Amino acid sequence: MYYSRKRPLDNIPEELTAIWSCTNESCNGWMRDNFVFLVQPTCSICQSPMEKGEKMLPAVVNTSPSQSKH
Repeated sequence: MYYSRKRPLDNIPEELTAIWSCTNESCNGWMRDNFVFLVQPTCSICQSPMEKGEKMLPAVVNTSPSQSKH
């Protein structure tokens, strides 16, 4: 038998989350707004500009002490 420690995916609560999405059509890079350290971030994959948006994502809390954006 196989016993997984992971929680089932259907029990994870989702919420509408602010994100930054890559503006490059061929790139699918994105990041959560509360994990960004710059006011206007660039894509870490292709270095293109990013734009603000929203996405339904599992709830995650950023506990980083230094969350000021430069």
